[in-house]
Amino acid sequence: MRIVVVEDEIRIREGICNLLAKMFPQHEVAGSAANGKEGLELILSYNPDLVITDVKMPIMDGLTMLSALNEKKMKCKAIVLSAYADFSYAQQAIRWGVSEYLVKPLVVNEFVQAIKNTEIQLEEIQKQNPETLERFDNILLGVIFGGIDVDEGLEHFVKNKYRIDRDTKFSEIQIYLGKQYDTKLDVTKRDLEGFFSKRKNLSYYILEIPKDELLLAILYGYEDQQEVERWFQIGVISQIRGIGIANSNYGWINAAGMTELRANYYKLLQYMDWNITFGNQVMISYPKIMNVQTTLCIYPIDIENRLKASLCSYNRSKVYKCLEQFSDYFEAGKVYDPKNIKESYVRFIWALINVAKEINILNYDQIEHKKILERIMSSMNKEELKDAMEEVYLCIKEDQHGESTELSLNVKRAENMILEYYKTGITLEEIAGKLNLTPEYLGNQFHLEKGVKFSTFIKDFRIMKAKELLIGSKLKVCEVAEKVGYSDAKYFSKVFRDNTGQLPAEYRKTNK
Repeated sequence: MRIVVVEDEIRIREGICNLLAKMFPQHEVAGSAANGKEGLELILSYNPDLVITDVKMPIMDGLTMLSALNEKKMKCKAIVLSAYADFSYAQQAIRWGVSEYLVKPLVVNEFVQAIKNTEIQLEEIQKQNPETLERFDNILLGVIFGGIDVDEGLEHFVKNKYRIDRDTKFSEIQIYLGKQYDTKLDVTKRDLEGFFSKRKNLSYYILEIPKDELLLAILYGYEDQQEVERWFQIGVISQIRGIGIANSNYGWINAAGMTELRANYYKLLQYMDWNITFGNQVMISYPKIMNVQTTLCIYPIDIENRLKASLCSYNRSKVYKCLEQFSDYFEAGKVYDPKNIKESYVRFIWALINVAKEINILNYDQIEHKKILERIMSSMNKEELKDAMEEVYLCIKEDQHGESTELSLNVKRAENMILEYYKTGITLEEIAGKLNLTPEYLGNQFHLEKGVKFSTFIKDFRIMKAKELLIGSKLKVCEVAEKVGYSDAKYFSKVFRDNTGQLPAEYRKTNK
């Protein structure tokens, strides 16, 4: 595979070239360029199999370059990179046939997987030459995904072999299976075939699209497109019980001929996330979906505030109830734009992560922010949004005071006294006296077993409790100081600032 890299930042450009040489020595980097104009010249000269390009570049950006290549009928695959997680860029990229869209800074594993995906796609294209196009489903795959042009030769071939001409009408149905793709694939395909086969004068093919985790049904040979769509809607989507295919997500778009199949596939794919708004019982039909009137989406700040209070009281059942209330908020019969729903989920989950991290009840090392963001923004239905939120919920510690190491009885008792009496301003001397130990001995033993000095432990615990009160209550700063064992509010503010870098009032404002 010959590759051209187009990236204006020299460090990133050289890094990509070096990574390709290291991970894929069997492929050749034919050249690299610092902008789209240079890249276009390189690509036209070398005719590579793959172009890796940035979006934002001087002189000519990456998408303009891809548009120019598209006009010149260049067949190369493309991987688009962007520092902006803006879906509008992805939409434009899809328009020019881009199948991989990566957000910078690049993650090595994701980049490597994108290259492997491209290898698979190119292998499929090599199989789809005139000698192997014996089946019409191979032709359809080639037209939609493999870059096969619907030219006079192909039109003549399918007309003679399959009696399909340029005026033949098609309908494309996307059946999104998501994470259940592998488990539901066979049964869904079988049930669809059983349903389609019952209608006379209907020809169909069902294609497996693992990249997008969906099945693509292509119908033709009927007389009335609207009537066939109604038949499918009533026979499949509206049948909640008794048919295994009813719980998938469906989208429908018509094509006036084979030349429209590719563009219409990606056009419909952009609207499949409207299943988030309408649920599984409504089929997303293009262009009807463009006429939907939406309601202004007002973020439920009251539920977020209850979530913060529940986190600060460390009540897992109340936290989970807040998650359920948040999901239910978008199922109250109002029609919201799915993009706004996704943005609300991002805001809510980030509030959950930030507060849980601040009060030290989150297994933060288990959180992968970028993957969570990508899961939310690529979700196609409500279940996927809920799954992303519950994945974060499961990272909340089961017991914030649990210890993995064995502690002596004296240190355990000392720790329990801190947890019980920290509000009173209890000291090492007082605890040692209650345990009939010298402060020196208890302090040394505490440090040895806990790995932290007694004074640091009790200070950090009081600051953590102060954070909970500042976020989860409306108490004044002086009242918070008293609640966590500081009789002097000014001294409390100083200790809090030394620990967090912010005064208590500033911290509350930042995290409210």
